[in-house]
Amino acid sequence: MIDTYELIGLTAAALTTSAFVPQVYKTWKTKSVNSLSLTMYSVFFIGIMLWLVYGIYLNSLAMIVSNIVTGVLALILIVLKLKYK
Repeated sequence: MIDTYELIGLTAAALTTSAFVPQVYKTWKTKSVNSLSLTMYSVFFIGIMLWLVYGIYLNSLAMIVSNIVTGVLALILIVLKLKYK
C-alpha cells in the first residue's frame, strides 16, 4: 500500500517530469536547438542520475520513476542538441 507522502511524491513527480515533455516535443518537431544549453542539460542529466541512485537507496517509487523518466527526457534533449547543432 502506498502511503500519503509517497502519493504526494508521485503527484509532484508527475507534474515536474511532465514539464519537460513540451520542450522535447517542440525540439523534436522544429529541430531547433539554438536555445538549449548542452552544458546545462548535461549537468542536469548527471544530477538526475544521482537522484535516481538516491531514490533507489531510499526505495522511493516516486523518486525512482520520476528520475528515470526525467533522465530519459533530458537525454533525448542532449542527443537532439548534438544531432542538430
